[in-house]
Amino acid sequence: MKIVQKGFAEYLPVFEAMKTFNAARDSQTEDELWVVEHPPVFTQGLAGKPEHLLLPTDIPVIQIDRGGQITYHGPGQLVVYTMIDFKRRKASVRHIVSALENSIIATLAEYGIAAAADPQRPGVYVGQRKIASLGLRIKDGSVYHGLALNVNMDLSPFHNINPCGYAGLEMTQMAEYLNPCPTLAEVAEKLTAHLEAQLTPKEQTQ
Repeated sequence: MKIVQKGFAEYLPVFEAMKTFNAARDSQTEDELWVVEHPPVFTQGLAGKPEHLLLPTDIPVIQIDRGGQITYHGPGQLVVYTMIDFKRRKASVRHIVSALENSIIATLAEYGIAAAADPQRPGVYVGQRKIASLGLRIKDGSVYHGLALNVNMDLSPFHNINPCGYAGLEMTQMAEYLNPCPTLAEVAEKLTAHLEAQLTPKEQTQ
């Protein structure tokens, strides 16, 4: 699995690159994890409802092709896009989702932050507050989009939406539990290592 550092990049070109990568891949294409940080943007999933944008702002809203509702990306949030051929890995979509959640939970545990998944709603939570979001697109036997982990960011734009369609859902971030807060690069290194381990078929690790 190849780790691709995309740096600080506008959302729309990365979204188009994901679609292009997935459309062009074949059975020999190596899976990739794209590590990126975005300028402020709201993304609206396929099931998104306009009423979940509570207040108009100057932050752009981009309609995209992942599942789910509206969410926010911005500086200080670690985004990892999972460009994965799940059929080749003999993994179910449920396994992919669990692998993403478990990787985030394991990363946070390294910093002493106790987090958990919620069987009723995707993502990772510290208590009742959401610290990481998931959104995937399944197409032609492959997965793209991925996860967003709040590290050290301005959370106020989340107040302008019902995050992931849940009214009143409170968001949190690593910086609220750690002083000093680790860099995005450090967290990304730990998280991608966990993702590689979680997404590798067990027979390949024996």
